[in-house]
Amino acid sequence: MKVVVAGGFGTGKTTLVKSVSEIPPLTTEELLTEAGTAVDDLAGIEGKKTTTVTLDFGRITVHEDLVLYLFGTPGQDRFWIMWDELARGAIGAVVLVDTRRLDSSFAAIDYFEQRGITFVVAINEFPQDHQYEPEEVRAALHLDSQIPIIRFDARRRGSSLQALIALVHHALNRAPMAVP
Repeated sequence: MKVVVAGGFGTGKTTLVKSVSEIPPLTTEELLTEAGTAVDDLAGIEGKKTTTVTLDFGRITVHEDLVLYLFGTPGQDRFWIMWDELARGAIGAVVLVDTRRLDSSFAAIDYFEQRGITFVVAINEFPQDHQYEPEEVRAALHLDSQIPIIRFDARRRGSSLQALIALVHHALNRAPMAVP
C-alpha cells in the first residue's frame, strides 16, 4: 500500500519517514542556502538546516503480503510539482501539522480535500511548545468532523506508527463495502 506523508515546510515529514522505515530511507534533502532565505520562511523553525527537494521514501513490512510504501512530499510550493505523482495510487495521506506554523498546513489539507484523497491530520508535537487539543486544531483548520486528528511525535517510531495506523483505519472505514 502506498501512503503519502505530506504537510508544509518544516512539519516533520522526513523525520517521520526516517523514524519508521525498516530500510535506510531514501531522502532528497539539500542544505538550505542563502538564496532561499527570500522564499523559505524559517519563523518557528530557525534551526532547520536542510529541506526535501523531491521526495522521501521508506518501507514498513506489516505482514509477508502487506507492505506500506511511504512517500514523503517536499513542503515548499516550488517543489509541489511532485505531489500529483506521489499521491497517484495512494490509499491516503498523513498530513503533518506544526501548531507553531499552522498557516503552513492549509495548502496541504486543501490539496487532499480538493482531490477527494483520504487523509488524517497528525499534530507533530514539540515538547517545548504549547500543546493544543485536537478539537482546537480542527476549528483553526476548518476541518470536517469526519477527519481524524491525532497528536504524535515524528521522532518516535511508535508514535509515528500510530499516525500511519490511524490513516489505514480511516481509509478502510471510507472504502466501499464489497458485496459477495
